[in-house]
Amino acid sequence: MASKGTPATALLTRAKIVFTPHTYEVDPRAASYGEAAAAALGVDPSRLFKTLVTTVDGQLTVGVVPVSASLDLKALAAAVSGKRAAMAEPAAAERATGYVTGGISPVGQRSRLPIVIDESASQLATMYVSGGRRGLQIELAPADLVQVTGATLAPIAAH
Repeated sequence: MASKGTPATALLTRAKIVFTPHTYEVDPRAASYGEAAAAALGVDPSRLFKTLVTTVDGQLTVGVVPVSASLDLKALAAAVSGKRAAMAEPAAAERATGYVTGGISPVGQRSRLPIVIDESASQLATMYVSGGRRGLQIELAPADLVQVTGATLAPIAAH
């Protein structure tokens, strides 16, 4: 498995956090990486979360929301005591996280960015997030994700 490891899986292993990797075939024509991953894995889209890099008042900030929802930029800004949020440029997101778009994990990012996870995660026994590359999702307990990333929980999803 070492050859298939990512910074995310390496960090979780070092932190002794229990997680289950799930691989799937990536459909390059898929309109939504998250929806395609949920379908490929047979997982309810409300349990599979997408990692979105934004700028809040000029600072890169990460929002993690279910693929069944969209990110409420105003709510994300409020969650980090900011005023204005916008989606970050994909190139800036890739540089800051060390991951490619469609495979950005909230775990093991190159830069330690503020991370806010939608509070709906706290209702789940386990959730899925990107494992750090397209075609890899990791399943873990929401509390473990919050702990390893230093994230905060807030209502940031728009349904």
